[in-house]
Amino acid sequence: MTATAASPEVRAALRGQQIEVPSWAYGNSGTRFKVFAQPGVPRTPEEKIADAAQVHAYTGIAPIVSLHIPWDRVEDYAKLAAHAADLGVRIGAINANVFQDDDYRLGSVTNPDPRIRRKALDHLLECVDIMDATGSRDLKLWFSDGTNYPGQDDIRARQDRLAEALAATYQRIGEHQRILLEYKLFEPAFYVTDVPDWGTAYAHCLKLGERAQVVIDTGHHAPGTNIEFIVAFLLREGRLGAFDFNSRFYADDDLMVGAADPFQLFRIMHEIVRADALRVESGVNFMLDQCHNIEPKIPGQIRSVLNVQEATAKALLVDADALAAAQAAGDVLGANAVLMDAYNTDVRPLLREIRTEQGLDPDPMAAYARSGYAGKIAADRVGGQQAGWGA
Repeated sequence: MTATAASPEVRAALRGQQIEVPSWAYGNSGTRFKVFAQPGVPRTPEEKIADAAQVHAYTGIAPIVSLHIPWDRVEDYAKLAAHAADLGVRIGAINANVFQDDDYRLGSVTNPDPRIRRKALDHLLECVDIMDATGSRDLKLWFSDGTNYPGQDDIRARQDRLAEALAATYQRIGEHQRILLEYKLFEPAFYVTDVPDWGTAYAHCLKLGERAQVVIDTGHHAPGTNIEFIVAFLLREGRLGAFDFNSRFYADDDLMVGAADPFQLFRIMHEIVRADALRVESGVNFMLDQCHNIEPKIPGQIRSVLNVQEATAKALLVDADALAAAQAAGDVLGANAVLMDAYNTDVRPLLREIRTEQGLDPDPMAAYARSGYAGKIAADRVGGQQAGWGA
């Protein structure tokens, strides 16, 4: 069967896919040594959302924009949400920032100083207020907290402090809202990171309750980690809340998802499809967590959305019955061949067909390039302070 002969169910799943884009992807960013400015970079949260709306306009599957506070702080969040709606998108997860203040040198919610812990908690609660104003469901928490040296602080005490802050935040969220807890192997804490792995995040979420779930950032793992195993385990437990998609070549993330290892992305999406977790109703949020440092930002986001879409299409083409039969028969090579047949299928003609059916240009990258939007924002956005790390 060719990809274009895909079943109506496969086509419907692809049309219904939703990917969330991050506001910070449109600001200036860089390596650990240099932030690179680009013409036309947004100066306000409103301009970031306008750029994000371009990604949805050309892909048709990116209708949600994450905010990062205080980078996206405004006076009236309900008005910002209305601005997004006017542009055909909506506000998604609210990301807290407890890592860019001088007070957080020794940690935020795990800091030994109770005054600083209180400051960090107040910020988390502020983010819940913003969720209420924007209609957002998810509060995404990543903590840079940890220590660099043995003996620097009490490891168990820091876990107690973390649990206390999470519990206070969980008490504050509404019945329709969730905490999404992210983990990271290392950096910037190089001896102990307070939330270093999925097991630590999972344990804290279990203690909090059903509305606390784990975020998998695909860049936050040691080389060789089987991320699809973590995906399968958390799906089985009903605790996979979200993805931060990217590619791990800056020791962390920031490069376009699927850019260097599209097979890994396919394997992850296969587990998602197998668990029927692609549907919006499943509650799994698929977000890009990327900064585009040397490539143009809006095309970088469009290309990333397309990479996820292509991996998803291939995962949907896996012959589940043939795979199950080969697995039951102990046919090692046959089972692997079923997966590889789907992965090696060229799904681009199928996706072009679906876009055409939706009234979209079949080639989103080329359509955006022809639109003239990049030249327009470069000419219009002169003066003011460009958005970027810390702004």
